[in-house]
Amino acid sequence: MEEKPARLTVLIDAEKKKAFERLCASQDITASQMVRQLIKEYLVKHGIEYTPALEKKTGS
Repeated sequence: MEEKPARLTVLIDAEKKKAFERLCASQDITASQMVRQLIKEYLVKHGIEYTPALEKKTGS
């Protein structure tokens, strides 16, 4: 059975959100893509191992 993505809701200051979205857009990346990248880097930094859903499905 395919795993569905999980939603993470984060409350931040509206102006900080706008600035973050502008910065992401200037780097041709969405805010969601950047948050996923930051989470992945944080997990690696702290030595947390996990298997992404895509790898679980394909076995790669």
